[in-house]
Parts: sequence; structure tokens; C-alpha cells
Amino acid sequence: MTFPGGSAWAMARDIAEGFAMVTERTFKQMTRAELDQLTFEIDRHTRELRGDQPSLDDLPAIQARNRRIQRLNTSLVVLRSFRMKQKI
Repeated sequence: MTFPGGSAWAMARDIAEGFAMVTERTFKQMTRAELDQLTFEIDRHTRELRGDQPSLDDLPAIQARNRRIQRLNTSLVVLRSFRMKQKI
């Protein structure tokens, strides 16, 4: 199984940008190693976004950054829920 977008990093980026929607069904065909790799990349991309602070005057940039972070956090919640249900 390959990741949508080509790699775990690309999938995390696509999730953040809103190009990929994540549900539990997204993870059904993935192995434990692939889920671990995706979790790592989502965490890493989230840290990168949090480190990039736009100007306090630039409200659209702040809102876009917050939407990206929210999408990544939501995908992590779904992924962790899936792993708990599957015990993997």
C-alpha cells in the first residue's frame, strides 16, 4: 500500500491543506508501520506549522494556519481512535 500523495509526508501535507479528507476507512488498508510513519509525519508537520508564526496583523494568514493545525489534529484523533478499535 502506498500513501495517497506518494509518501507519509505528502499525505500529512495534503491533510493540512484540505486536499485529503481523513476517515477511519482511510487507514483500513495501512499496516502498523505505515500508521506509525503517518503519525510521525503529522506530528512533525504540526510542529512546523506551530513554529511558523505569521504577523499578528495578518488575520487571514493566522486563520489559514489555525485551519491547517486543526485539520492535522483532527486526523490524529481519528487515527488514534482507529488504532484503539483495531488494537494496532
